[in-house]
Amino acid sequence: MSLNLEEKKAVIAELGAVLVNAQTVVVAEYRGIGVVQMTTLRAKARANGVYLRVLKNTLARRAVSETAFAGLADHLVGPLAYGISKDPVAAAKVLADFAKTNDKFVIKAGAMANLVMSAKDVANLASMPSRDELLAKLMGTMQAPITQFVRTLNEVPTKFVRGLAAVRDKQAA
Repeated sequence: MSLNLEEKKAVIAELGAVLVNAQTVVVAEYRGIGVVQMTTLRAKARANGVYLRVLKNTLARRAVSETAFAGLADHLVGPLAYGISKDPVAAAKVLADFAKTNDKFVIKAGAMANLVMSAKDVANLASMPSRDELLAKLMGTMQAPITQFVRTLNEVPTKFVRGLAAVRDKQAA
């Protein structure tokens, strides 16, 4: 079913609004993927904050033409699914994980602001830890000295109590 001119303008405006806040765009060919698998991918994308959409390439080219992702227009050929996210790693992770389990789903390219990435670059980006994982590691690193200090302070009275208990047990025997 074809879209009329107003619907096309609405799709381009919607995609443009999403691209303004986006940090990563990943495009993948979905030829041969069934409805069940695509529904699973959409649910996983939604859970990870990834905007996933299947669009006509001409509409996508028009939407990205005036954004920082304009270099991606050369790679928009064939039936493509577009993954767009505010988190630099989320879209790459979701689509790369799905591509590992589905041979027919092939990542074609990706883009960050003013940088076009190959499929290999997208796979490398997907292997990086996410922002939340990095923050958790940083917090663990920041808490480690404090935790060790508290354990050391707690060890002094503990050893003292153990020593008193040993003296008590020796005198009782």
